[in-house]
Amino acid sequence: MTDEQGTSDSQSTRSGDRETGIRTSLAGALPATIADLTDLVRLPSVSWDAFDPANVAASAKAVAALFEATGVFEAVDVKQAVANEQTGELGQPAVLATRPARNGRPTVLLYAHHDVQPPGDDADWDSPPFEPTVRGDRLYGRGAADDKAGVVSHLAAVRGLHEAYGDDLDLGLVVFIEGEEEFGSRSFASFLDQNRDALAADVIIVADSDNWNVDTPSLTISLRGNVTFRLTVSTLEHASHSGMFGGAAPDAMMAMIRLLATLHTADGSVAVAGLTESGETVPESADDVADFERDAALLPGVTPIGSGPLLSRLWAKPAITITGIDAPSVANASNTLLPKVSARLSARIAPGQDAREALEAIETHLRANAPFGAHIDISDTDTGQPFLVDTSGWAVAAAKQAMADGWGVEPMETGIGGSIPFISDLVRVFPDAQILVTGVEDPDTRAHSPNESLHLGVFKRAILTEALLLSRLAEQTLAELSE
Repeated sequence: MTDEQGTSDSQSTRSGDRETGIRTSLAGALPATIADLTDLVRLPSVSWDAFDPANVAASAKAVAALFEATGVFEAVDVKQAVANEQTGELGQPAVLATRPARNGRPTVLLYAHHDVQPPGDDADWDSPPFEPTVRGDRLYGRGAADDKAGVVSHLAAVRGLHEAYGDDLDLGLVVFIEGEEEFGSRSFASFLDQNRDALAADVIIVADSDNWNVDTPSLTISLRGNVTFRLTVSTLEHASHSGMFGGAAPDAMMAMIRLLATLHTADGSVAVAGLTESGETVPESADDVADFERDAALLPGVTPIGSGPLLSRLWAKPAITITGIDAPSVANASNTLLPKVSARLSARIAPGQDAREALEAIETHLRANAPFGAHIDISDTDTGQPFLVDTSGWAVAAAKQAMADGWGVEPMETGIGGSIPFISDLVRVFPDAQILVTGVEDPDTRAHSPNESLHLGVFKRAILTEALLLSRLAEQTLAELSE
C-alpha cells in the first residue's frame, strides 16, 4: 500500500468515525434541541407593522444567544438594515454569526428566519398558538415549523459538527437568521449590501421549504415568484341609500366582484394575458391527486381548479388569490351603496417570468376590465422573482447524498408553489454561490394557518442531513470539491 493510499484510508476512517459520532450526539441532544425550539416558539415574533416589534427584538436576542453559546463563531451580532431609503426606517433585527474558513475549506451560509406569521383567531387553534404543544408525533405552535424549526435545525447541526471536530473544524460558517421574511424581507437587499463581505459563501442553505412527505425528503429546485398589492375600486363620491339609488348607481362592491371575476376562467385557470407558464410538464398520478385533495383539505365534492397536470399547476403555472377584502361585516351591514372597496391580491408567478412584467400584465388587465367606468387604484405593491436551481453543481449532489443517508430514502427534486423572493437578491449579490433550498415542513404542516405544526421525525432527520452535509464539506478543500 502506498503512503497516499494509507493517508486516504486514514482520512476515510476518521470521517466515518466522525459521522458515527455525529449521529450519536444528535440523537442524544434531541430532547434539548426540541426544548430550545419550544422556547423560541413561545416568543410571538410577528414582524408585521400592527404587532409589537419588541417581540421580534426579543426573539433575535434569544437566537443570537443560542448560536453564541455553541462556541463555534468568532462573532455573533444582532443587526438591522435600512428598509426604506426615503424615511430611513430600519428593518427588523436579524442575527449574523461568522466563522472564517481555514486550510482551503469552503464556506457555507445557513439561512432561516425567526419571525412568524400572525396567529389569526385563537379560537381556530386547538392549543394556544404561542404555547408549544406536543400531540402525537407533532409539535404545534406558530413558527414551530415556519421557520423556527429551520433556525434550530441549523443550530443543532452546528452543535453536532462542533462535537465531532472541536477546534479542528476548518469549514467556514456563516449564519444569517432574518427577522422579517414573513413581512416581505423589506430590508433584505440592504442587509446583503451592508454585510456583503461577512455573508460571502460558496454554498447557501436556505432552510425554509418542505418535504415530499414525512418519510421522503425533498430538495426544492424551482420556486414561483410573487406579486402582491392593494386594489381599490371606487364608484361614488360618498355612500348612498341602496333603496333610493340601487339599481341605477353602481356600488363599489358590485364593481369589485365583477372585476375580480375576470381574473379566472370558468375552470379556475388564470385569465390574465401576459402571465406565462414555465413550460415544465410534471407527470401526474392518481395518488398525486388524492394526496393533494387531502393535504389541501378540500371539502367532499370540491374539485381542484385549473387545467393540465396537477403538479404543473402548482409549480409551473401562475395563480391569483384574493387574500382579503375591506368591507363592512355582515353584522354591521347597512342598506348602503359602498363608494369604495379595497382587496388584497396575491399572485404567484411561474419560473421564467419577471415579476415586474407580471405586475404590469395584471394591472393592464384590471384597468381594461373595470366595469361601469369604475376608478382603479393599485398601491402597496411587492414583487419577488421566481427561481430555478442549477442542479449541475457539486453542492446539489452532496446534498442529495446527505438526504439519502439521513433519511434512508432517496430524495425527490421538487418545485413548490410558494415563493421565497429574497433568493433573487442572493443570486444578484453572490452569483457564484450554489444555493440549496431545504426545509423541515411536510404536507400536514399548515404553515401560515391555524394549528401549524412540525413533525418531530422530519425535524430529527433534517438535522442529521444537514450535519452530515456540513461534515462532508469540512473534509474537502474547495478545490477538491470543484474538480
